[in-house]
Amino acid sequence: MSIEQQGVAVIGGGTMGVGIAYVAALAGYAVHVVEPDDARAAAMVRTVEATLAGAVARGKLDAAARDATAARLSRVATIEELPEGLAVIVESVPERLALKEDVLARAAARAPRLLATNTSALSIDRLAASVSDSTTFLGLHFFNPVWSIKLLEIVRGAATSDAALDLARQFGAAIGKKTITVRDVPGFATSRLDFAASLEAMRMLEDGVAGAEDIDRAAVLAYRHPVGPLRLSDIVGLDVRLEVARTLEAAHGPRFAPPAILQVMVADGRLGAKSGRGFFDWPA
Repeated sequence: MSIEQQGVAVIGGGTMGVGIAYVAALAGYAVHVVEPDDARAAAMVRTVEATLAGAVARGKLDAAARDATAARLSRVATIEELPEGLAVIVESVPERLALKEDVLARAAARAPRLLATNTSALSIDRLAASVSDSTTFLGLHFFNPVWSIKLLEIVRGAATSDAALDLARQFGAAIGKKTITVRDVPGFATSRLDFAASLEAMRMLEDGVAGAEDIDRAAVLAYRHPVGPLRLSDIVGLDVRLEVARTLEAAHGPRFAPPAILQVMVADGRLGAKSGRGFFDWPA
């Protein structure tokens, strides 16, 4: 069976999960999204509807394609409700090791051909210990917003089979992504590059070098970044940034130590776009 016939699943209907589900449905796959929280599930539906409406307004989709894409998405409340034997399951829950281990163990019991974690920093080999068949397991690191950024970082674990790697590349190509393959080292390739810029931008703001708008404008205009490092941090979530920074600091030393400004903002509940306020204000 093809991936389209077998279908895919995304576990977690948050910012990244909804993006992964959207691009898979847009590419023609039947997509099951596991989201136990009714409010987040409703928010996911609103995000998909708004994104599809925007694509129609820009002439990227017609009404028939919009309706077909929406119809391919379905929500279930638990992992155990997923069909067995799906082609791909992508776990996209928050970056907490114990949570991911539990989710992956339950997802592996559904016997997908490929089981992937969307993590930006956690060890693939450590997470592989929680799954029943580590040869079918690897990392698929997507980037936010998933529907706009074409890169997909594939992280191969020590036990990942060639067949699983090939299926991951096929899936990436089918959903319109360009893939790179990296080995399992803390931060992989992209997170280390990203955090070098974002943490330094925070330190510059902390030191009074310039305001947040001007620091971001420099990155966009001088280096052609699609979005500045501080605004991107708000979009990703400052709590997520803090957790990943601590992981990278433990692995690579003080150059990845989270700046005091980041720690204070997270402690104060200023988490970025999700809370309405971070380095920038985010109206509802």
